[in-house]
Parts: sequence; C-alpha cells; structure tokens
Amino acid sequence: MTPPDAPSPAPKPVERDLAEDISAAPRRRPLWFRIALGVVPVVMLAAAGWVLWREFHHLSWDQVAHAIAGWGVTAVVLAVLLSAASFVLMAVIEWVGLRWTGARVPLRTVALGSFLANAIAHAVGANLLTSGAIRARTYDRHNVTLTQVAGATVFAAVSFGVGLGALSGGGLLLASRAEIDATAFTPLVARSLGVALVAGAVGYVLLCAIRRRPFTAFGRSVRLPDVWDALAQLILGVVDNGIAAAILWILLPEGGPGYFSFVGAYAVACIAGLASSVPGGAGVFESAMATLLPMVDAAVLAAAFLGYRLAFYILPLIIAFLALAIDAIRHRAR
Repeated sequence: MTPPDAPSPAPKPVERDLAEDISAAPRRRPLWFRIALGVVPVVMLAAAGWVLWREFHHLSWDQVAHAIAGWGVTAVVLAVLLSAASFVLMAVIEWVGLRWTGARVPLRTVALGSFLANAIAHAVGANLLTSGAIRARTYDRHNVTLTQVAGATVFAAVSFGVGLGALSGGGLLLASRAEIDATAFTPLVARSLGVALVAGAVGYVLLCAIRRRPFTAFGRSVRLPDVWDALAQLILGVVDNGIAAAILWILLPEGGPGYFSFVGAYAVACIAGLASSVPGGAGVFESAMATLLPMVDAAVLAAAFLGYRLAFYILPLIIAFLALAIDAIRHRAR
C-alpha cells in the first residue's frame, strides 16, 4: 500500500477500467439481457411473495406481537448496537479501499460517506450505482476522482462477498449435526457447501498473494489488491457479516438454530436477495430464510424479520435522510 504521507498517485488500472466498464455497461448489454434484468426481479419477488404467504398467511398480529414482546430490552438494545457496529466496520472497509485506490480521505469523512451510501443503497437497491453516486458527492471536496470512487465501491463489494463466503462456509463446517438438522440443509450439502465457500475465500487471498501482474481480458487490465489488502478484506468482511447476521439471530428465542448453522442459511438468503435485484432483497431474503429454517416458529421468525429490518434498514435510512437534509440546509444557509 502507498505510505500515508505520499501524494495521491494516478488511478490504478483497476479503477480506470472499472469506472469505464460501469459507465459503458448499459450501452453494451444485449436486448435479451436488458429484458432479463427487468423480468427476473419481478419473477423472484412473485415467488418470494408466494413463499411468504405459504409460511405466514395463518399468523395473526397478536401472535407476532407476542413474539416481539418476548425479545426483552436487552435483545433490542443489542440489535441496535450491532447495527451501529456493522456500519462502523463498513466505514473501515471503505477507508482501506480508498487508500488502495490512492485517495487520502479523513476517517471522519469516510464514516459519513460510507454510512450515507450504505444506509440508502441497502434500502433502495442498485447498490453499486446508488452508493457510488453518494460517495462521489461526499468525497468530491477531498479531490477523490470518480475512478477512485468506483475502485473503493468495488473493493467494499468484494470484501462483503469474500467475508460472507468465509463466514457462512466456516459456520457450516463448524456446526454440529444437530444444528444442521434444524435447517433445510442435509449434512452432506452443508459440509460440501462449507468447503466450497471457505476454499473460494482463501483462494481469493492466495491469488492476490501470488498474482502481481494485472489480468488482461477483452482489452481491459485489472490489477488485484496486494495480499495485505486482501487479508483486510477477508477479516473485516467476516466480522462485518457476522455482526449483521447476529442482529437477526439474537431476536430468535433460546432453543432456535445455533449461530454456526444460522449464518449458513443467512448467507444463502443474502445471495438470493442480492441476485433478485429487489430493493433490500425485501421478501426474497425473508422467504429464503423461512425455507432454510423450517424448524423455527413462523410467528417468531416473522417478528425477527421485522426487528432486523427496523434495526439494519429502516433506522439507518431515517438517520441518513435526516443527515442529508441537515447538510442541504447548511449549504443553503452559506
């Protein structure tokens, strides 16, 4: 990595190419692909709606309210604190990513930019484009280029993916047979998936350690992070995803799925939500979790979903909008 006191170097190949690819991608996509992008979210949302109706249509509000009352003050406070901790870790990941691109931005500014970008992007979807636009606006006053914003955005996205894979894979490997039996996974599928996910995460770090020359494909040059940045992505990504999963897990009563098996289901549900392109994975994430955790009482699970969304999506979104409104008022007053 570039020393902290060194001047900002020219954008790396990965940043320049990523920025060009992001801006040019919509023009290069064939017609069938653009149609699929519009159809797939609708189909997945409809399928998720059917699964949710099947699992929860028999519930009454009284049952869900009773499950919420069972949380206790401690669980509610922990959920909010864990949500705050997750956003702090996202800011640290973003700070590392910006330094990787050569940008030098104060951690305080990165914390604000990261929070605004992630809080809004989580809720409205289109994570890369939405969060990238918010980051560009926040970091512009620190002379951060669009290519550096693109590089830091993708760096954070890779950190999330690598961390989620390592966490869920490790959870499936460490979970006991009884914990796996409490999910929809069979032991063979759970162990095999765990090995594949951990191998993918470790393989990424090893590739960054071994491959120092850029990859060239389709006329583009992409340089991977060095091994220390890759390790930072892995470690921070694991901890961040582990905290995010714990927000939902602590809202489940004692006797529910163990944490290790739970994070395996959580990862699959997250991937389904992201693949659906539905804003926040709403409905798709919940339906996947309900399918993968058939042993959990439906009312308890519905209540936990509500608490998770409030702590990790709605509350940060409200705070982000308030922060943007205050910032706009201050600029008008100048």
